[in-house]
Amino acid sequence: MTVIETDYLVIGAGAAGMAFTDALTADSPSDVVIVDRRDRPGGHWNDAYPFVRLHAPSTSYGVNSRGLGRDRIDTDGPNAGFYERATGAEICDYYFRVLEEHLLPSGRVRFFGECNYVGHGSGGHQFVSDATGKATTVRVRCKVVDATYLEVAIPATHTPSFQVDDGVRFIPPGEMLRMSGSASGYTVLGAGKTAMDACCWLLDNGVEPDSIRWIRPRDAWMFDRTYFQPRDLVATLMEGFSLGVEAAANCEDVEDLFARQEACGLLARLDPTVQPTMFKGAITSAAERESLRRIERIIRRGRVKWISAERIVLEEGSVPTDRDQIHVDCTADGLRPVPTRPIFEPARITMQSMTTGLIPFNSALIGFVEATREDAADKNRLCRPVVNPSRAVDWLTTMHAFFTSQNIWSSEPDVAAWVNRSRLNLTHGMEKHMTDPRLQSAIVRMASNMQPALAKLEQLIGEPTASGA
Repeated sequence: MTVIETDYLVIGAGAAGMAFTDALTADSPSDVVIVDRRDRPGGHWNDAYPFVRLHAPSTSYGVNSRGLGRDRIDTDGPNAGFYERATGAEICDYYFRVLEEHLLPSGRVRFFGECNYVGHGSGGHQFVSDATGKATTVRVRCKVVDATYLEVAIPATHTPSFQVDDGVRFIPPGEMLRMSGSASGYTVLGAGKTAMDACCWLLDNGVEPDSIRWIRPRDAWMFDRTYFQPRDLVATLMEGFSLGVEAAANCEDVEDLFARQEACGLLARLDPTVQPTMFKGAITSAAERESLRRIERIIRRGRVKWISAERIVLEEGSVPTDRDQIHVDCTADGLRPVPTRPIFEPARITMQSMTTGLIPFNSALIGFVEATREDAADKNRLCRPVVNPSRAVDWLTTMHAFFTSQNIWSSEPDVAAWVNRSRLNLTHGMEKHMTDPRLQSAIVRMASNMQPALAKLEQLIGEPTASGA
């Protein structure tokens, strides 16, 4: 058996593992071994449907040491007026280049692909190669870093929770590009961003809206993409979030909170007549939402329980189907709401979100804190995990955690300096735009409403209607 030594054993080479490793090695002389079951870095992006894109701008994604994309604002197409968003293929190529052109040449990072971590055995941690079946023991001097704790569940690799009979045309969204033969119609299953992407792809490729049924067990609150634009559009970002803080400070109850967030434009929904019960951090544009509203055949009868050749059985009834109908499975959980645990423990780091959706930024900050702090309690004070949201009311805890963490980080000079210079931070470079009146107004609004907003969120989180919704 081969035996190797390292300071840190990072399990998983997805967005979290790569951002952590990049930040850790930038601010410490640490040696790192990365193990991943795939043959290359990029995590779930390697398995994603071909037409997937980032929700948010490329300019704030990836690792700190290398930019993704060209930091440009698109001038035409459906993303016009917004910073470019990388495709899945571009993201996979990006992570490959980060590994091959930056991390490995440092001489302090080793990558073992097509290998499965099997746990802690006699003499150290072990992983096994899929190609050879040989085991390797890793003697870890500092910590094991679990970058798979929040592993994303995607359609291409998940197992549906319901029965699908033989003969049913049932595919993940990526298979739509390889469909052959005629279809009586399309039934999209799922309520999240993947289902939205699948519906948009069908519409963009000429499928008539009347030929699409959308089984949507829950309607979702979404962030408006207008307010997630960094760099030269940072004034708009800050304006949106300052209005959101002001709305939280002045709301009367949870229902009023969401009404105010929608009124100021920070949150949006597809159907104004349906109160959303889901929030998972999806980001959409007004153009995407207008396109999706063209689909009128929305089925709201709960989750799918069983698909036969003739019927789709739901939690609340059933609807007919047929053998020529194509059922597009978008029911994978995505970012699952798994329980939190301390990020820093004596011999372990468990990668988790501190601000929902910003996985690279969160992970890089954890790497910086690990590199620059000794005391575990102090590290955990700086890095407070939050459960990934699912219910609409989870927006309250998501925003409370975001604002609280921002306050903590700003009180530590070195952390605040790191946050300000991090390219993964949405407000990176904001100081260049301080003469913009909208930005000045947003900063004043944010400062005057932050403490009242935090107090109101804490109050609403503790109310029975919030905890049980």
